[in-house]
Amino acid sequence: MPKLTKRLVESLSPEPKERILWDDELAGFGVRIYPTGRRVYVVQYRLHGRTRRKNLGQHGILTAEEARKDAKLVQADVARGSDPSAERKARLRSPTIKELGERFLTDHVALHCKPTTLYDYRNMLRGVVNPVLGSLKVSEITFTDIQAFHLKRRETPYQANRGVMVLSKMLNLAEDWGLRPMNTNPTRRIKRYPEEEKKRYLDETEQERLGTVLANMLQNEEITRYVFAAFYLLLLTGCRLGEIQKLKWDYVTRTHLELPDSKTGRRRIPLPREARALLDTLERREGNPYVILGSHSEGYYNDLQKPWRKIRERAGLSDVRVHDLRHTYASVAVMNGIDPFTLKEILGHKNLSTTLRYAHLSDDAVQKAAGQIANRLASALGSVA
Repeated sequence: MPKLTKRLVESLSPEPKERILWDDELAGFGVRIYPTGRRVYVVQYRLHGRTRRKNLGQHGILTAEEARKDAKLVQADVARGSDPSAERKARLRSPTIKELGERFLTDHVALHCKPTTLYDYRNMLRGVVNPVLGSLKVSEITFTDIQAFHLKRRETPYQANRGVMVLSKMLNLAEDWGLRPMNTNPTRRIKRYPEEEKKRYLDETEQERLGTVLANMLQNEEITRYVFAAFYLLLLTGCRLGEIQKLKWDYVTRTHLELPDSKTGRRRIPLPREARALLDTLERREGNPYVILGSHSEGYYNDLQKPWRKIRERAGLSDVRVHDLRHTYASVAVMNGIDPFTLKEILGHKNLSTTLRYAHLSDDAVQKAAGQIANRLASALGSVA
């Protein structure tokens, strides 16, 4: 067979069975002619004692000379020990990011993380990651892909950063599961966006206003005794919303809330007298183990965010989240001399750094402290007038 050229390939007539015609200049380079008339360039090579073939592309999309150059490149890769055919098959078998995410949730997160973490990761994947990257192959996703995803979400830096964080965990596992070469995680050099820390807590005036609104709404039967108690308990104990919302009577003692499980594991939360007295006013419902009851005979009050929106609007606190009540507890504690190590135990944090982020001092408190320091120094230095 002479050298394959554009004219020669186009002159070849199809036959009832497909056949391959080999180039006499470059060994292993040929063209496959199908009964339909389609012509595809191929390269054949031997590796580890086995003969393999790889399609280079269809004639018309590739010229004979372009296909010849590609065949030489494949042969060079083979000489260096790679197997282009096997690598292509591996890419075709590679799962997408969406498919990896499903395995990540079922085989890792569900087994090693809290249900709330599973819920958050699932929402992050479905709402943020998959719409942009879900169709990409795990074996082919690159730093450029991750960077473009991160940039697209720059207006919501928290979501952008958390999306990269979830992808980082998934792609590390992809390496462990043999879906990517080791040490190729493309998220490693992504620089996270700065996140503005939410420093919102209630000052004394706002605390009083909230207390008045809660009392009035309870008296006017706009909220139930259980809703009233839930928000008071959040402020009096510094607990997380779920810890109070799902609190059971079995966990309540005279001096503590003994939680068998929480965000940070088992917790023993001090129960002040005021909180214990409030609990004593709540009626129990036979057969229902929960403290904060809803209108149904079973279960707990399942949506405290709804009454909270009404409460905060009434109190003129439209920017205050339920979690900010926990911030308020921490701030009051620090301003009253509770050291961060003790506060860390009360709040149930694993790391002191987390506690310090909660312990926001108000501008008034900082101004007052600075004034006291300056006053003492000025007294020692004498008059500056």
